[in-house]
Amino acid sequence: KLFLFDKSHKGNTSTMKHLSHSGYPPFSIKDSVFFRDGVRRIDFVLSYVDDKDGERKQERRKVYEANLEKVGLELEIEDKSESEDGKTSFVKIHAPWEVLATYADVLKIKVPFKVNDIPDNSEMPMNWLSTPFRLPEHIMHPEPDFFTAPFNKSKSDFFLIDNKDTFFPPSTRNRIVRTTMTCFPAVTSCWKHCWVARIINVSIIYMYFVCMQSRYWKRSRDANCESERFSLYKHWAGFLSFFKEQPLNLVRKYYGEKIGIYFAWLGFYTEMLLFAAIVGTICFIYGFLTYDDNEWSKEICSEAVGGKIVMCPLCDKKCGYWKLNSTCNSSWQSHLFDNVGTVFFAIFMGIWVTLFLEFWKRRQARLEYEWDLVDFEEEQQQLQLRPEYETKCTNRKMNRITQEMEPYLPITSKCARTCLSGATVLFWISLIIACIIGVIAYRLAVYAAFASIMKDSPTTHLQVVGPFITPQLATSVTASCINFVIIMILNLMYERVAVWITDMEIPKTHLEYENKLTVKMFLFQFVNYYSSCFYVAFFKGKFVGYPGDYAYMFGSKLRNEECDPGGCLIELTTQLVIVMTGKQVWGNIQEALVPWLMNWWGSRKARSHPESLYSRWEQDHDLQGFGQLGLFYEYLEMVIQFGFITLFVASFPLAPLMALINNIIEVRVDAWKLTTQFRRPVAAKAHSIGAWQEILNGMAVLSVVTNAFIVAFTSDMIPRLVYMYAYQPEGEMNMKGYINNSLSVFNISAIPPANKPEDGENPFWFNSSITTCRYRDYRYPPGHEKEYSHTMQFWHILAAKLAFIIIMEHVVFLVKFFVAWMIPDVPSDVRARVKRERYLVQEYLHNYEVEKLKVQLSQNTHDECSCAPMIYPSLPKHEVLSECL
Repeated sequence: KLFLFDKSHKGNTSTMKHLSHSGYPPFSIKDSVFFRDGVRRIDFVLSYVDDKDGERKQERRKVYEANLEKVGLELEIEDKSESEDGKTSFVKIHAPWEVLATYADVLKIKVPFKVNDIPDNSEMPMNWLSTPFRLPEHIMHPEPDFFTAPFNKSKSDFFLIDNKDTFFPPSTRNRIVRTTMTCFPAVTSCWKHCWVARIINVSIIYMYFVCMQSRYWKRSRDANCESERFSLYKHWAGFLSFFKEQPLNLVRKYYGEKIGIYFAWLGFYTEMLLFAAIVGTICFIYGFLTYDDNEWSKEICSEAVGGKIVMCPLCDKKCGYWKLNSTCNSSWQSHLFDNVGTVFFAIFMGIWVTLFLEFWKRRQARLEYEWDLVDFEEEQQQLQLRPEYETKCTNRKMNRITQEMEPYLPITSKCARTCLSGATVLFWISLIIACIIGVIAYRLAVYAAFASIMKDSPTTHLQVVGPFITPQLATSVTASCINFVIIMILNLMYERVAVWITDMEIPKTHLEYENKLTVKMFLFQFVNYYSSCFYVAFFKGKFVGYPGDYAYMFGSKLRNEECDPGGCLIELTTQLVIVMTGKQVWGNIQEALVPWLMNWWGSRKARSHPESLYSRWEQDHDLQGFGQLGLFYEYLEMVIQFGFITLFVASFPLAPLMALINNIIEVRVDAWKLTTQFRRPVAAKAHSIGAWQEILNGMAVLSVVTNAFIVAFTSDMIPRLVYMYAYQPEGEMNMKGYINNSLSVFNISAIPPANKPEDGENPFWFNSSITTCRYRDYRYPPGHEKEYSHTMQFWHILAAKLAFIIIMEHVVFLVKFFVAWMIPDVPSDVRARVKRERYLVQEYLHNYEVEKLKVQLSQNTHDECSCAPMIYPSLPKHEVLSECL
């Protein structure tokens, strides 16, 4: 077991000689990423476990492996007797140059043909400021910049090929091999398309993966093997590198463009969050510094004003009368987020989200050029059908693009499946809404209990925590926690349902599959995560009624919730903090801890073996699979976070700061788990973030509307401004008397018996001398000819709110469109480089063909002249030469 040579290699002196000269002892061949000869690189690994149906599957494996060899791939088998668990067999695959060149030509993979001769003017004047954040030059730019062109096998001497073994980077090699393994024609009629996927679907081959280059904690001992995994772990996955830039070129080279573009987007998003976090923190500090200027909170807390205002009960029977100064602390807390800075920050975030999306387009365009994705088209992926589509669709028709017969799904079946899928999605969204209604019912029912318990909290109860806990706060916190638990449970359930209904629709291509799943998952999670925030922001306290004519939820005995006299904004902040923070913390724990525990448990037997007996392919086999939808869930997590910091940011300016801290950790956690806990995914190309770009654009537009409504209807900013400029007595520009002005009066004797507090629920200070109570609204007092109807101030405030929404939306949208128009999607230097490259490709190919034609003509002339003396034997030598010319 030390040497692991099969019968054909036992005693092979040339192999032993090669190993002895390679710098490591022969037994460490198991830790190598080469075949037993130490020369041929392992590009792909297939693994399988024999079961009770082994003979039939073994026969199919032989046919499949024979077809792999027919297309030029080289195989080497590790029998199960040589594996660590004694059950798993491995098939190692190597792609020789001929196969790589052939399929690179088919896939039109771009390769270098000339060193870039355009001067790089991208250096900033004060570039030295970023030096501490930069990685070593050999990590960021391991090779010079080249002009590239699609590879052509017949013109291989046109390209800069120094070493055929390293000409194609690792990500390109495994992508070519994956294509080779899945797209060759089979000899039997029942296995005609996409062999690997079908064989895996029926468990003939258990798993396929790409070998890692080395262990992540140390460099490879083989001088011929790169240690890019070690470099990524050291300079990218370590948390101590959180302030360093990401080695995106190395990530792209090792994992492929699709994973590289995700980390590029995540890094850019995190960088842009820094500016939003700074401005949001400044707005929060402004609210803290203007703490003492908060005139309305002073009135609420003072005994002369808030101590004498008796408020009407907030629920039926179980709630008693209460004094306004009992909400003193919540009023002060609300000021931290509900101030003039809130309006500025809401407008700023509307502009920030536009700058983020526009600058990302420019960054993406630059990556497209640098990573040779300018001419990459998704149609190449669309032409490759999903194996499940081919299996389930028995009807055939002519493909207009390929001019070949291919399976298709009849329109009637497609419509039926789409309708069933839509009905399922609507059912689950209705289930979410039902759960939210259940949480609202909990809030209404529990509030009465909290109010009954805490009716004397400022003086007698809860002295341990003081008067900071109010019935509103206790209800809001507990309801938010319950809502978060429901969100996570529904999320886990719906993930399975979304995959099931997407499979049921039988999408034609992998791209179509991802897009359908993206829409379903985002729509569900949008409702799941944001519905409770929408309720608090736009519905709570808006349909309450007034004493004597309260509104009830669906005709039940549960009275609709009222907002705190300080406003509903503090409750929206509480809801946002709990859901957003809980999701981020849970997500990071789940992403980091679960794969680590599963790998630790799965490799528990192998830990007792020496490293030399635990081969590289076995170690990778025991890691977790990244999966085809691995990046999908990463994007989804970040897009949901993007919604939190844009849709409701007016209620919590510190949300971008929390997101920034989370994303700094997220980048390193994702890098760590990809480098250490998951098998190396098969490289794939992508020139953008796909459907997520349109989703982000839609959320950016929606965020302007939601923040405008939050400032207008959830915050008390507009009523205060209307009071200060239109209703302030004696023409003074201050907020004195605002609290008394914003509360209406109701006659206690007019309260219906069903709404009156039960005996013992009223506080000790309440007596028969108190004849009126106050409530939050703008209505005429009792005895007025328009008793309890809305005052003119109410309509003035409503008009001011609508005017603010219209003005803010138009201003922000105007600035957004102007900024988007001013910033081109593609930088000018990138456009110049693309044009220069296309020009050079044509020029160099033309010159190449001309030179080739000259050589051919010269060769033909030489051949004819060599035959001339036989054709003209009577002519002198110089005349023969003349005849030849």
